[in-house]
Amino acid sequence: MTKSKLTLRQALADKRMLAILFLSFASGLPYNLSSFTTQAWLASENLNIKTIGIFTLVALPYSFKFLWSPLLDRYFPPILTRRRGWIVIFQALLTVCIALMGFCSPTQTLYLLGSLAVAVAFFSASQDIVIDAYRVDTIPPSERGLAASASALGYRTAAAIGGSLLVIIADKSSWKIAYIGVAFLMAAVMFTTVWTDEPVAPKHPPRALKEAIGLPLLDLLKQKWIWGFLALAFLYKFGDAFALSLYSTFMIKGMHFSLAELSIAGKINMTISAIVGTSIGGWAFLRFGMFRTLLVFGIAQALTNLLYMWLAFAGKKVWLLALSTSIDTMVGGMGLAAFTAFLMSLCNVNFSATQYAILSAIATLPSKVTGAIAGPVVASIGWGHFFIVTCLTAVPGLLMLIAMRGPLNELSERDSSARS
Repeated sequence: MTKSKLTLRQALADKRMLAILFLSFASGLPYNLSSFTTQAWLASENLNIKTIGIFTLVALPYSFKFLWSPLLDRYFPPILTRRRGWIVIFQALLTVCIALMGFCSPTQTLYLLGSLAVAVAFFSASQDIVIDAYRVDTIPPSERGLAASASALGYRTAAAIGGSLLVIIADKSSWKIAYIGVAFLMAAVMFTTVWTDEPVAPKHPPRALKEAIGLPLLDLLKQKWIWGFLALAFLYKFGDAFALSLYSTFMIKGMHFSLAELSIAGKINMTISAIVGTSIGGWAFLRFGMFRTLLVFGIAQALTNLLYMWLAFAGKKVWLLALSTSIDTMVGGMGLAAFTAFLMSLCNVNFSATQYAILSAIATLPSKVTGAIAGPVVASIGWGHFFIVTCLTAVPGLLMLIAMRGPLNELSERDSSARS
């Protein structure tokens, strides 16, 4: 058995890992535009919590991206190459839609803003499909832990920087300038996409659209223990997603933090926490294996929800905002690195775009629908008790993880055999 000799420091000097890092940054940059920043914008305009909760549904394209992922596996783009060409096209479309969002108003053109937010989510999800496939196609099993760490690092950093930068600019000038600024940043990342290398083409890619739709699903479903793995993919981050579904609304309308306090104490520090957390997560996955890292980080993710409960009961305290968001982001980064490596292990490189899209859609579905549920729950029981409930909703995922210990160890052994 041959084990990876790459350390995280060496990986960052490897062009493949750098490509994963840059592409993951591009993937994370538009994510907050359909969640954190849009919520902050609506909350700052004093829209009611039920409207904001319903507005979280604009991110649903992330959970249905598997429906059009076969098209991206089967057809080649008109520019560049199979993977990078699609990425550049979606990045250009994102640039335009993000800029147009800046010209909208939540009070006067709410429906137009919502439509553009859905378009951003759609193109962002489409970009994610191809970037996820690029990662699976490029990285061998022996280096998936490091690739997952680099991926989580780029994604979380971009999401944190994009969210905090946009809110800071909006607080100092206007939301219009903020969104145009993010649009320019989105345009800039296209140069890194052109710089990256195209992965080696698969030996048996789908030859027709019918094959691109059917073969990936059949290949995935014939895997041993697959239904347990799918249930685990759905449940593992459920509590975490539920707690963060109304994060901006909680901080602005519930705790009355200003946009400046939220962006500086609650978001910029997340960048450092994301770097630390994802680095630890990738190292731990290589050192302790799949099951143990998923279990420890899963328990930690559930417990960090209680930090927000503490904040809710303690009242507005900037130091507690910084503490809770820092720890939550660090632990979330650890769990994301291990969880990404788990999802990658279930994919066949011949159908990587479609299979990873299916798995990630299942995994992210809770974060796209719980916002609509969270609004009425908060209105009924209050913020403090809400976060207690979110902690309890993580328990089914942990029980499923324990039940799947044997299959997860088999999956790890299968990856180990692939390293030989």
